[in-house]
Amino acid sequence: MRTSMFKRIWLFYYEGFKGMTPLGKTLWLIIILKLFIMFFILRLFFFQPDLGRYSSDEEKSNHVIENLTQTE
Repeated sequence: MRTSMFKRIWLFYYEGFKGMTPLGKTLWLIIILKLFIMFFILRLFFFQPDLGRYSSDEEKSNHVIENLTQTE
């Protein structure tokens, strides 16, 4: 009986992580934690969707151009 492709992929990674040393598991945990912080936590506080308040593409492009060429 042939197993599905998704099941074979899952088993490949599952067996690989299961046979990993404790150091390798710790390093992967650190990597996953860093990715979570970068993509979820920082996005919530620092990267607010600024262009959502504009309805047309022209307004959005004018806003971007204004911010790029603005000098202080």
